[in-house]
Amino acid sequence: MKILKAFITTGLTAVLIWALQTQFGPIPPLGKFLNPATGFWQNAENKRIITQRELKLPGLQDEVVIKYDEHRVPHIFAKNEHDLYYAQGYVTATDRLWQMDIQTRSASGRLAEVVGAKALETDRYHRRMGMVYGAENSLRAMMKDSQTRLAVEAYTAGINAYVHNLDVKDYPIEYKLLNYKPEEWKPINCAFLLKLMSETLSGGSDELQMTNTLNKFGIAVTQDLFPDHNYQEDPIIPKGTPWNFKPLPVPPVSASFKAQMAGMGKPAGKVEGIGSNNWAVAGNKTASGYPILANDPHLRLSFPSLWYQIQLSAPGVNVYGVSLPGAPMIIIGYNDKISWGVTNTDADVLDWYQVKFKDAGKNQYWYNNQWNNVSRRTEVITVRGEQPITEKVIYTHYGPVVFEDSVSKKNHSNLPAGAALRWIAHDGSNDLKTFYLLNRGKNYAEYRKALTFYTAPAQNFVFASLGKDIAITPNGKFPLKFADQGKFILDGTDKANDWQGWIPAEQNPTVKNPPRGFVSSANQSLTDKTYPYYINWQFGPYQRGTRINTRLAAMDKITVDSMRLLQTDNYSITAQDILPTLMAQIDSSKLDNNQLKALDILRQWDKRYDATSVGASIFDAWWRKVYTLTWKDEFGDDKANLQWPSRDRTIKMLLTQPHAKWFDDANTPGVETAEDIVSAAFNQSVNELSVKHGRPGPGWHWGKVRPTSIDHLAALKGFGTGNFESGGSSNLVNAIHEGAGPSWRMVVQMGPTVKGYGVFPGGESGNPGSFYYTDMLQTWKDGQLNELLYLRSVDEKSDRIKSVTLLKKSIK
Repeated sequence: MKILKAFITTGLTAVLIWALQTQFGPIPPLGKFLNPATGFWQNAENKRIITQRELKLPGLQDEVVIKYDEHRVPHIFAKNEHDLYYAQGYVTATDRLWQMDIQTRSASGRLAEVVGAKALETDRYHRRMGMVYGAENSLRAMMKDSQTRLAVEAYTAGINAYVHNLDVKDYPIEYKLLNYKPEEWKPINCAFLLKLMSETLSGGSDELQMTNTLNKFGIAVTQDLFPDHNYQEDPIIPKGTPWNFKPLPVPPVSASFKAQMAGMGKPAGKVEGIGSNNWAVAGNKTASGYPILANDPHLRLSFPSLWYQIQLSAPGVNVYGVSLPGAPMIIIGYNDKISWGVTNTDADVLDWYQVKFKDAGKNQYWYNNQWNNVSRRTEVITVRGEQPITEKVIYTHYGPVVFEDSVSKKNHSNLPAGAALRWIAHDGSNDLKTFYLLNRGKNYAEYRKALTFYTAPAQNFVFASLGKDIAITPNGKFPLKFADQGKFILDGTDKANDWQGWIPAEQNPTVKNPPRGFVSSANQSLTDKTYPYYINWQFGPYQRGTRINTRLAAMDKITVDSMRLLQTDNYSITAQDILPTLMAQIDSSKLDNNQLKALDILRQWDKRYDATSVGASIFDAWWRKVYTLTWKDEFGDDKANLQWPSRDRTIKMLLTQPHAKWFDDANTPGVETAEDIVSAAFNQSVNELSVKHGRPGPGWHWGKVRPTSIDHLAALKGFGTGNFESGGSSNLVNAIHEGAGPSWRMVVQMGPTVKGYGVFPGGESGNPGSFYYTDMLQTWKDGQLNELLYLRSVDEKSDRIKSVTLLKKSIK
């Protein structure tokens, strides 16, 4: 009996040991995760840090000094460029290794390796759309340039120096939760990070929906509802700016495109709130007499932050700003001579071409009056716990046929089947060269030279200098097209539909030191109608840009704090434009008590989307309901997959066409007008608010009705903020909207002593167990900025420096 009990006990112990070391579904092996020596306990950090530290690392050429300030921002001082980027890679990996890894896996289609089959469709999409293909082309271009090659290779070596010395107990907690280990960094990973940004900012497509809309309604209706210039435009380059160049001939409209427009041919949706603001004001409008520059890129907010603050100093460069974890250099920032920032241009650099295959084998396609051979690229996707998946992707001269048929595209209803993708992100480019030169830039001429190397995603580069110049340039590699080329799916058999070359970089729209004393962008249209080239037919709505321009025009003796307040401005131009018209449609005698109360609140509302505003909640719900009731009956059929008209086109119709046929509800026997739609929308929206939030009052505060949250990159519960109340909305200057918004707020005061201010919603550390994971979040929530510590030399003293790390080369 004793032997049997011992046998059972031993067996149960063995089973328990096996179970604790085995992963079941999403649950990590509990033995590893709970191990006191190597498990998650080791990820807790003490706020108290070692003030002096020395590390010996292989591959360094000389000594490097890294000074950390009170926010754990590293200030790197190196004696040569190799060591500068080596140290940047090392410290970034120290704080953000898992983030770098998971973002690279996402871009390269390798998520399923660590999370299993649930990520397979994401991986398939990224492989089939050519993310790896584009990264390989860009890596070749980067490595041809000696300066960027040195930076990428040194940055990679620095990351790997950290990875090679990483003990299991020090693995970031996400590795422990997902039960996998860090791998060596490769130079191509730097290219993947840039391709991921291209996908975020220029990878959306609505050409299928636009083509469906054209086929259903015809060209006259489509041109009316989807015009090439928005209502009430306020372009980035001021109206009337002269173009001091001789333009290239614009390609003629193809015969197939003409036929399509005449109705004789039928050859990742975009997310509002993914945009940005930037501006620069001239010295004659500032209190100091020197320019001030501001930038707040609006992107998906996450933990860890998309950005990483850092100062980089070596002979020939001393620059502060934010980098993308996984790529060297500083992307947005300043030195003692210039400052720069970026917003998305929304250029049309992604087109779809319907392919005509010879037969079911799909080995040849018809193009330029002959059959052409396809090529096939094999993509092997490793899936954790399952057999690898092999994808053979067809490539034409345009690019990949992302999905060959409607079955294979599954959850990507916005993408066409059997169409080839022509995307600028597939082309070889050396975008890092732009930032290498900007980091070292001294004046306007060097800013303009730096931009010539930039390809994608196209950005509006704002600029200010110690020399008192300000400028803005919508910049990228823009294809030479005929008007509206790419607005719809193009006929892939017609050679005339190809991109016909490139707009010369020096002819990209730009303005320097305009008479109005400022430059700005908020993703709105780039120019007035006099610009000779087609860049896109749609841009962001005009409201944010109009508000910024109105405020800047009225300001004088501008300070950093003036710019901070403008970045957090919650005033609604949309409400200013249409609220009086909406209010005029309401018959108060037909309203119940809650509706009357809501109407009275709107009469007193200041048109600001502050967190405690009740008027914002009512107006926002009302406007959304007006928009839905106007278009849903004609455009809401999911099977038809149509493009809905824009907010701007709807506003124009409300203000100028109250009897337009689109206000009539096709599902009712009567004929509705704008008044009927507006009245019904008001009643419905107020009733819905009442059901969800009670009677009008504090429960209707905008911050409660539309709470904000910042989630962990892997959506791990407890590693994000949870819901919190915030002002702002997507079409306001303070564009906080459903987990997207100002990912980095920066204001730079140029002058003999440059001063920078900035904050992002989080902290430098990617470790949820660190004090520095969220230490800047409250400052961001409060709409404040931290003064950035820009050290002029390694010897400069500052009581804000809390620790110093000395890197020395190891001698084997």
